[in-house]
Amino acid sequence: MKIERIYPKVFITKKGKQSIQKGHPWVYEGEIIDVQNEPVNGEIVDVFANNTYMGSGFYNANSKITVRLLSRNANDTFNEAFWKRRVQYALQYRKTVMPDDDFKCCRLIHGEADQMPGLTVDRYNQYLSVQILSLGMENIKDIILNAFYEELTSMHETIEGIYLRNDVQIRKLEGMEMEKGWYPLKGLPLPESPITEIVENGISYLVDIENGQKTGFFLDQKYNRLAIQRIAKDKSVLDCFTHTGSFGLNAAKGLAKHVHSVDISKIAIDMAIDNAKRNNLTNIDFEVVDVFELLTNLANQKCKDYDFIILDPPAFTKSRNTIKDAIRGYKEINLKAMKLLPRGGYLATCSCSHFMKEELFKDMLEDAAKDAGVQLRQIEARQQSPDHPILWNVPETNYLKFYIFQVI
Repeated sequence: MKIERIYPKVFITKKGKQSIQKGHPWVYEGEIIDVQNEPVNGEIVDVFANNTYMGSGFYNANSKITVRLLSRNANDTFNEAFWKRRVQYALQYRKTVMPDDDFKCCRLIHGEADQMPGLTVDRYNQYLSVQILSLGMENIKDIILNAFYEELTSMHETIEGIYLRNDVQIRKLEGMEMEKGWYPLKGLPLPESPITEIVENGISYLVDIENGQKTGFFLDQKYNRLAIQRIAKDKSVLDCFTHTGSFGLNAAKGLAKHVHSVDISKIAIDMAIDNAKRNNLTNIDFEVVDVFELLTNLANQKCKDYDFIILDPPAFTKSRNTIKDAIRGYKEINLKAMKLLPRGGYLATCSCSHFMKEELFKDMLEDAAKDAGVQLRQIEARQQSPDHPILWNVPETNYLKFYIFQVI
């Protein structure tokens, strides 16, 4: 039986059709041939290739990603029940892959990977921190956020507030205002403080969801930090780009002989010092310093004080246009780290940039090892934790590369 469609129509090119058939949920402005029935930005449209229904999604003519597909099922109705099911699916998945206490501190929605484009929801104990980057999702945020509160409460999880971290420039490109603040949940008073305490891998952290990085804290390296904790015993560790100390603290908790954690941000280092005190970890110290300069100076001094070096730099590239510069930056720090380590020393290194593809990162590491005159014995190759799921048909969801090597 032919289903009568009620949404405005967008007709796409053969290239756009092939992309959707491969499973990618985005339709770019250059792939659109025709638009019918004058869709309003933020509303749902049907996408067609010739007369073939390809899917339905949020439309926004302000964005280069003009349509973000929500479903390829022509029977779906995008009502409140539909969105509640999406929330339920996401929570059920997290309860499986992030069991027990890990569920109290994890990502609950990872945008396209949860078929909720432009939406990030992170849980920090009793608070949810939310970032909305698509206009369509902004229009239904009341349904989504109340569904989260109701579903988590029904699971006997305590949620005392939802904070909106919509303070990013990309919202302006979508035609939305930048903002941040508490979302008014019906029947709940607004929390007095945006600061909460979380526990990850047995380590306590204070998280400021109002002013912290991204939505408050980097959750995607949770199990990678645990991998560091497991092998740090009796090591002298140099923890580079420590930010608020998470890798270094895991090494210290893993009974490292000593950890020296460094970062260029004094604010981050001050928070890292507080985190160390909170956990009574005395085998770690901190320094505000430019990591590139530090590694250069240590290499010039032929320093051999460290037998374990951790490199967790910020993304060196956020576009395809700067990949070559990024490769040079990654190679510089990895080459110097390899030279600093004694034979038999350990190196943990990563990249959080989607544009730095895994093969590019591996090639860079091979080049650095060759120039350093060492071989890399791989201990672990890891990615982001499973609360940040990877859809194989959406490469943008696959961004974190993490390796641990022994240098021989």
